[in-house]
Amino acid sequence: MQQHLRTIGWTACIVYATIPSFWLMIHPRVDYWRSRSGSPYRILLPIWIAMWIVMGAMTFTWRHSSLYSNAWTWLPASVLFGAGLWIYKSSVKGFSGPQLSGTPEIIAGHVEQRLVTTGIRARIRHPVYLAHLCEMLAWSLGTGLVACYALTVFALISGAVMIRSEDRELEHRLGPEYVVYREQVPALIPRFGPRSQNSR
Repeated sequence: MQQHLRTIGWTACIVYATIPSFWLMIHPRVDYWRSRSGSPYRILLPIWIAMWIVMGAMTFTWRHSSLYSNAWTWLPASVLFGAGLWIYKSSVKGFSGPQLSGTPEIIAGHVEQRLVTTGIRARIRHPVYLAHLCEMLAWSLGTGLVACYALTVFALISGAVMIRSEDRELEHRLGPEYVVYREQVPALIPRFGPRSQNSR
Protein backbone atom coordinates (compact mmCIF):
# COMPACT_ATOMS: atom_id res chain seq x y z
CA MET A 1 0.00 0.00 0.00
CA GLN A 2 2.78 2.39 0.98
CA GLN A 3 4.59 1.75 -2.30
CA HIS A 4 1.43 2.43 -4.30
CA LEU A 5 0.92 5.72 -2.45
CA ARG A 6 4.50 6.71 -3.18
CA THR A 7 4.06 5.98 -6.88
CA ILE A 8 0.85 8.02 -6.97
CA GLY A 9 2.50 10.84 -5.05
CA TRP A 10 5.52 10.91 -7.37
CA THR A 11 3.24 10.99 -10.42
CA ALA A 12 1.03 13.71 -8.95
CA CYS A 13 4.04 15.86 -8.08
CA ILE A 14 5.36 15.51 -11.63
CA VAL A 15 2.12 16.96 -13.00
CA TYR A 16 1.88 19.71 -10.37
CA ALA A 17 5.55 20.68 -10.77
CA THR A 18 5.10 21.35 -14.49
CA ILE A 19 2.08 23.66 -14.09
CA PRO A 20 4.17 26.84 -13.61
CA SER A 21 6.28 25.95 -16.65
CA PHE A 22 3.11 25.38 -18.66
CA TRP A 23 1.83 28.86 -17.81
CA LEU A 24 5.26 30.37 -18.46
CA MET A 25 4.75 29.30 -22.07
CA ILE A 26 1.63 31.46 -22.12
CA HIS A 27 1.89 34.65 -20.07
CA PRO A 28 5.05 36.16 -21.60
CA ARG A 29 3.78 35.33 -25.12
CA VAL A 30 0.07 36.11 -25.02
CA ASP A 31 0.23 38.25 -28.16
CA TYR A 32 1.73 35.35 -30.09
CA TRP A 33 -0.90 32.86 -28.91
CA ARG A 34 -3.74 35.30 -29.60
CA SER A 35 -2.46 35.86 -33.14
CA ARG A 36 -2.76 32.18 -34.04
CA SER A 37 -5.84 30.73 -35.68
CA GLY A 38 -7.51 27.87 -33.88
CA SER A 39 -7.03 26.87 -30.27
CA PRO A 40 -3.47 27.26 -28.94
CA TYR A 41 -4.15 24.32 -26.64
CA ARG A 42 -3.59 22.01 -29.63
CA ILE A 43 0.07 22.94 -29.28
CA LEU A 44 0.30 23.73 -25.58
CA LEU A 45 -1.23 20.53 -24.19
CA PRO A 46 1.12 18.13 -26.05
CA ILE A 47 4.07 20.24 -24.89
CA TRP A 48 2.80 20.03 -21.32
CA ILE A 49 2.53 16.24 -21.56
CA ALA A 50 6.09 16.18 -22.91
CA MET A 51 7.12 18.10 -19.78
CA TRP A 52 5.64 15.31 -17.64
CA ILE A 53 7.73 12.76 -19.50
CA VAL A 54 10.92 14.80 -19.15
CA MET A 55 10.31 15.49 -15.47
CA GLY A 56 9.49 11.84 -14.87
CA ALA A 57 12.70 10.77 -16.57
CA MET A 58 14.73 13.26 -14.53
CA THR A 59 13.34 12.00 -11.20
CA PHE A 60 12.90 8.32 -12.09
CA THR A 61 16.04 7.22 -10.27
CA TRP A 62 14.79 8.74 -6.99
CA ARG A 63 11.18 7.61 -7.22
CA HIS A 64 11.75 5.09 -4.39
CA SER A 65 14.31 7.08 -2.38
CA SER A 66 12.80 8.42 0.82
CA LEU A 67 14.01 10.72 3.57
CA TYR A 68 11.89 8.86 6.09
CA SER A 69 9.13 6.25 6.31
CA ASN A 70 6.57 7.03 9.00
CA ALA A 71 2.87 6.30 8.76
CA TRP A 72 2.02 9.21 11.09
CA THR A 73 3.18 11.75 8.45
CA TRP A 74 -0.04 11.03 6.56
CA LEU A 75 -1.96 12.75 9.37
CA PRO A 76 -0.58 16.26 8.73
CA ALA A 77 -0.56 15.40 5.03
CA SER A 78 -4.31 14.78 5.19
CA VAL A 79 -4.77 18.27 6.65
CA LEU A 80 -2.89 19.73 3.67
CA PHE A 81 -4.94 17.62 1.26
CA GLY A 82 -8.12 18.94 2.85
CA ALA A 83 -6.87 22.53 2.79
CA GLY A 84 -5.98 22.22 -0.88
CA LEU A 85 -9.39 20.80 -1.77
CA TRP A 86 -11.14 23.57 0.19
CA ILE A 87 -9.08 26.23 -1.61
CA TYR A 88 -9.88 24.65 -4.99
CA LYS A 89 -13.59 24.72 -4.14
CA SER A 90 -13.41 28.32 -2.94
CA SER A 91 -11.46 29.34 -6.05
CA VAL A 92 -14.25 28.22 -8.37
CA LYS A 93 -16.78 30.59 -6.80
CA GLY A 94 -17.15 33.73 -8.92
CA PHE A 95 -14.78 32.39 -11.57
CA SER A 96 -16.05 31.07 -14.90
CA GLY A 97 -14.76 28.03 -16.77
CA PRO A 98 -12.96 30.18 -19.37
CA GLN A 99 -11.20 32.13 -16.63
CA LEU A 100 -10.06 28.96 -14.87
CA SER A 101 -8.74 27.50 -18.12
CA GLY A 102 -6.92 30.70 -19.11
CA THR A 103 -9.01 31.32 -22.23
CA PRO A 104 -8.92 35.15 -21.91
CA GLU A 105 -5.11 35.01 -21.99
CA ILE A 106 -4.78 33.12 -25.26
CA ILE A 107 -7.95 33.64 -27.30
CA ALA A 108 -8.02 36.94 -29.17
CA GLY A 109 -11.11 39.06 -28.61
CA HIS A 110 -12.43 36.95 -25.75
CA VAL A 111 -15.26 38.91 -24.20
CA GLU A 112 -14.63 37.94 -20.57
CA GLN A 113 -12.12 40.46 -19.24
CA ARG A 114 -13.21 41.00 -15.64
CA LEU A 115 -11.35 41.16 -12.36
CA VAL A 116 -12.75 39.07 -9.51
CA THR A 117 -11.89 40.40 -6.04
CA THR A 118 -14.58 38.72 -3.96
CA GLY A 119 -14.55 35.54 -1.88
CA ILE A 120 -11.16 33.95 -1.40
CA ARG A 121 -9.67 36.38 -3.92
CA ALA A 122 -10.27 39.21 -1.47
CA ARG A 123 -7.50 37.63 0.61
CA ILE A 124 -5.18 36.01 -1.95
CA ARG A 125 -4.60 36.77 -5.65
CA HIS A 126 -3.67 33.27 -6.84
CA PRO A 127 -5.58 30.74 -4.71
CA VAL A 128 -5.43 27.95 -7.30
CA TYR A 129 -1.64 28.00 -7.18
CA LEU A 130 -1.75 27.86 -3.38
CA ALA A 131 -4.03 24.80 -3.65
CA HIS A 132 -1.52 23.16 -6.02
CA LEU A 133 1.23 23.83 -3.47
CA CYS A 134 -0.83 22.36 -0.62
CA GLU A 135 -1.34 19.16 -2.61
CA MET A 136 2.36 18.89 -3.48
CA LEU A 137 3.40 19.49 0.13
CA ALA A 138 0.87 16.87 1.24
CA TRP A 139 2.31 14.23 -1.08
CA SER A 140 5.87 15.19 -0.12
CA LEU A 141 5.14 15.05 3.59
CA GLY A 142 3.15 11.82 3.38
CA THR A 143 5.51 9.86 1.16
CA GLY A 144 8.80 11.35 2.34
CA LEU A 145 10.11 10.90 -1.19
CA VAL A 146 13.21 12.83 -2.23
CA ALA A 147 11.71 13.22 -5.70
CA CYS A 148 8.51 14.80 -4.35
CA TYR A 149 10.41 17.32 -2.25
CA ALA A 150 12.70 18.16 -5.18
CA LEU A 151 9.72 18.63 -7.48
CA THR A 152 8.05 20.87 -4.89
CA VAL A 153 11.16 23.06 -4.67
CA PHE A 154 11.24 23.28 -8.47
CA ALA A 155 7.56 24.26 -8.50
CA LEU A 156 8.16 26.97 -5.89
CA ILE A 157 11.01 28.53 -7.88
CA SER A 158 9.33 28.32 -11.29
CA GLY A 159 6.02 29.34 -9.70
CA ALA A 160 7.51 32.55 -8.31
CA VAL A 161 8.72 33.48 -11.79
CA MET A 162 5.39 32.51 -13.33
CA ILE A 163 3.33 34.57 -10.88
CA ARG A 164 5.38 37.67 -11.66
CA SER A 165 4.85 37.05 -15.36
CA GLU A 166 1.11 36.50 -14.87
CA ASP A 167 0.80 39.66 -12.79
CA ARG A 168 2.43 41.68 -15.58
CA GLU A 169 0.06 40.16 -18.13
CA LEU A 170 -2.99 40.83 -15.95
CA GLU A 171 -1.86 44.42 -15.37
CA HIS A 172 -1.54 44.89 -19.12
CA ARG A 173 -4.93 43.33 -19.80
CA LEU A 174 -6.95 44.72 -16.89
CA GLY A 175 -5.20 48.04 -16.33
CA PRO A 176 -4.97 50.20 -13.18
CA GLU A 177 -7.73 48.22 -11.49
CA TYR A 178 -5.43 45.22 -11.26
CA VAL A 179 -2.51 47.35 -10.06
CA VAL A 180 -4.59 48.52 -7.08
CA TYR A 181 -5.73 44.95 -6.40
CA ARG A 182 -2.16 43.61 -6.56
CA GLU A 183 -0.98 46.24 -4.08
CA GLN A 184 -3.74 45.36 -1.61
CA VAL A 185 -3.90 41.55 -1.84
CA PRO A 186 -0.92 39.16 -1.44
CA ALA A 187 -0.08 36.60 -4.09
CA LEU A 188 0.11 33.32 -2.12
CA ILE A 189 0.09 33.96 1.62
CA PRO A 190 -3.54 34.75 2.55
CA ARG A 191 -4.33 38.00 4.30
CA PHE A 192 -6.42 37.37 7.39
CA GLY A 193 -7.03 40.96 8.45
CA PRO A 194 -10.04 43.14 7.50
CA ARG A 195 -10.94 43.03 3.83
CA SER A 196 -10.16 46.02 1.68
CA GLN A 197 -13.02 48.39 1.07
CA ASN A 198 -12.16 48.22 -2.61
CA SER A 199 -12.90 44.48 -2.78
CA ARG A 200 -16.22 43.85 -4.43
